[in-house]
Amino acid sequence: MRCPEGGGLTAERRAFRERIRFQAGMRFAAGEKTAVIAKDLRVSVRSVERWRRAWREGGMEALRSTGPANSPTVTDAQFAVLEAELGKGPTAHGFDDERWTVARVQTVIRRRFRLSLSVATV
Repeated sequence: MRCPEGGGLTAERRAFRERIRFQAGMRFAAGEKTAVIAKDLRVSVRSVERWRRAWREGGMEALRSTGPANSPTVTDAQFAVLEAELGKGPTAHGFDDERWTVARVQTVIRRRFRLSLSVATV
């Protein structure tokens, strides 16, 4: 489960889920039905259908974990530019008053660097 506050799956949990997908892959090769696999592995039918499609297209390798999702970050160089931009004040960036909010900083980052960051990351 992905958490909105910058969380995510641990390495152990990713490995566990990969093992489940590999079990499903072995059962695809044996010709088992999607509903039976879903019930036995205690996952949704929709997930099994998605895995089966990936398995058909790329075999067992397609069921391998791709690792943690990479969340975009602001580099040190971009951060220096951001500090200068924020120093100009909110009105220089088209805001009505002189208050910086996290949402406004997020907007400046998106406009200046074409980088979409969550409010929690900002």
